[in-house]
Amino acid sequence: MNKISIQVDDFDVSHEVKLAHNNNADIGAVVSFLGFVRDLTNENITKMTLEHYPEMTEKSLQKIAQQADSRWKLGNITIIHRVGELKINDQIVLVITTSKHRKSAFESCEFIIDYLKTQAPFWKKEHTAKGSKWVEAKKSDESRKEKWS
Repeated sequence: MNKISIQVDDFDVSHEVKLAHNNNADIGAVVSFLGFVRDLTNENITKMTLEHYPEMTEKSLQKIAQQADSRWKLGNITIIHRVGELKINDQIVLVITTSKHRKSAFESCEFIIDYLKTQAPFWKKEHTAKGSKWVEAKKSDESRKEKWS
């Protein structure tokens, strides 16, 4: 069972982990990544706006989950990504992978995050007292994705 959700509302990590595990006795590992809105610019970002094209984004996240599932023997995959206006320290993304073994769970979770950063069509705009600007992709994110090729 894969859960893909693009939503404005916040999420409860412990609830999502419980859903992903689903009391499945075959699952030996649950790995999660929780990302937060942060200010790396030292420009005192007040908020971030995330936009997306719904149909395109959902298909992209499904494809990333399918790629992970085909590389590793996984139980469940959860990808929750928030959109709309978010403040610094708000939860922005949650990825959960479950597997019989920890190595598959760890690697697949990392893979999904690396692909989300480079392949998922989200547009981020940072807002400061001086104005707003769109965030460009980082070369380091692209390099991390390339290691999976």
